[in-house]
Amino acid sequence: GDNEEESGDSGEDDEKLKGELYKFAADTSKLQPAQPQEFEKDDDLNFHIDFLTAATNMRSWNYDIKASPRHAVKVTAGRIIPALATTTAMVCGLVDIEFAKLVLGLQSQGSDKFLNSNINLAAGSGNFTTFAPDPPVPISTGLDAPQPLSFTSWDRIDLSYKLNELSVEQLVAYLEKSFGVTVNRIFLHGDTEDRALYNALDKKKLDWTISYDDEGKVTVSDGVYTQWPQIRMAVQMLGRLPPTSGQRAIFKTQVEKVKVSLEQTKESFMKKFQGNVSDAYLQVYRPSEEGEKQDYFDAVFKGRDYLTLGVDCHTEEKEDITLPCVKYIF
Repeated sequence: GDNEEESGDSGEDDEKLKGELYKFAADTSKLQPAQPQEFEKDDDLNFHIDFLTAATNMRSWNYDIKASPRHAVKVTAGRIIPALATTTAMVCGLVDIEFAKLVLGLQSQGSDKFLNSNINLAAGSGNFTTFAPDPPVPISTGLDAPQPLSFTSWDRIDLSYKLNELSVEQLVAYLEKSFGVTVNRIFLHGDTEDRALYNALDKKKLDWTISYDDEGKVTVSDGVYTQWPQIRMAVQMLGRLPPTSGQRAIFKTQVEKVKVSLEQTKESFMKKFQGNVSDAYLQVYRPSEEGEKQDYFDAVFKGRDYLTLGVDCHTEEKEDITLPCVKYIF
């Protein structure tokens, strides 16, 4: 009930503000002409810092950037070198011109419609040149024909599954079949940490076992020792101690704890492996602690219908393969 009232009040405030703006638009006679100002950050009566704070946070809200308190804006404004503003304005204007060409669809007419620009204000106003951009640098995939031999940073693999989302298992199978590779990892494109939606090393754990023979001796897969090295001594002692020894229970308990951990690891992997790609992404990359980072993550995830994924893979001959970024639309 309280949330609904707050939402309603917010909506009324928005409509009231719109009404005020429409009044100004309809009758400009009451507006005061703009006058140039000499910027002074230390005079609170001129409202310069208040204006900068409002403008800064409007941009922040628009682009989901962290808002800035007034005192932070004041400190930052005091460090700005005014001479940079001219260069920044010129560069932003030139970039906007190139963006306008994209909006007009000129990219279909070739790269010669787009220009790089070079400005050197220190050498005089006449030192302004434009030239056609260099072609994008090709990146070798390592694949053989008929597979793509190279790509550029502008290329990507588009996969759209809005109706029926792929599971991680299906995505791995699709990539391996389409490009004739073995997938090692699938991760968030650009992420440098050791996190992944899929890791072939985790899949190998499905084959790891811990079992007992009729005499009570333990057989353990070699891979188990890499993750749970503490089990090695317990296995050795169970192989040496006679069946009647009372100490066997201590070492068997240690082995059983690792066996339970192994089964939990397998279960966790299969849940992610057979679940949707977006669910695996949430499980791996959503911040665990509640707060600003988690709120920001949730807002971005809710507003986007795609993920950008990187793929680490190799051929049957163990040669590394480089694939473009995967844009997975769900």
